[in-house]
Amino acid sequence: MIIRTEYPIINAKGAVCLDTRLTQIIISKAGGTAAKGSKTCKVTLPNAWVEALGLSRENREIELAFDEDRIVLSRRLSGREFAEKKLALGHRMFCLRYYDGSRLCTILYADFTDETLLAENCVNDPVKTAFGNQPLPSWAEFQAFLRERCIPEERDGLREYLETLGLEEYDPLRLIQKTGGRMAEDQQWLEVEEISQESLSGSSKPLSDDSGKRGKPEERKKRK
Repeated sequence: MIIRTEYPIINAKGAVCLDTRLTQIIISKAGGTAAKGSKTCKVTLPNAWVEALGLSRENREIELAFDEDRIVLSRRLSGREFAEKKLALGHRMFCLRYYDGSRLCTILYADFTDETLLAENCVNDPVKTAFGNQPLPSWAEFQAFLRERCIPEERDGLREYLETLGLEEYDPLRLIQKTGGRMAEDQQWLEVEEISQESLSGSSKPLSDDSGKRGKPEERKKRK
């Protein structure tokens, strides 16, 4: 198991070293309603590693990734941390806020350079969130989600529709920027913002408002 940490050890020669230890997986029978023969597998982590990752009793959500011959364990980043790291690499980042009426349901942080995604749900109702109960949506699922909020690409009159919106080609993200991803059958819609270092440094808040509620663009104009 590989523990990713932001605090590598650098030796006297300037080389980065990994603090490694040998341990054993604890394998035991699964209890409760688990199927017959089911097992649970656990491993004990050194406190120093856990603390270095910034984990605690209050903040203990982690991500596990299987990479053929190794398991990578890492602290789950907040949307802001995810965006900061990707912007530091020079990647192109977008924030998409998914609403049900005026209620903010999901914030999506999308890296269009390396095609990675982080989703933060603001409500507990899986029917209202962008990906239901899926905590780690893939880039393919994200692309499918965008297409679901757009006119079908095979629709008759698509060329005229794109010309009306001032678009030269079918691009789900740009379409949603124009239409808000609004569909006749529901009241859900999207607000799209390209993230920059300036937009992050201008506020210490996540890329959403305090209340988790925001009206549609025309409603916000009325309140001004």
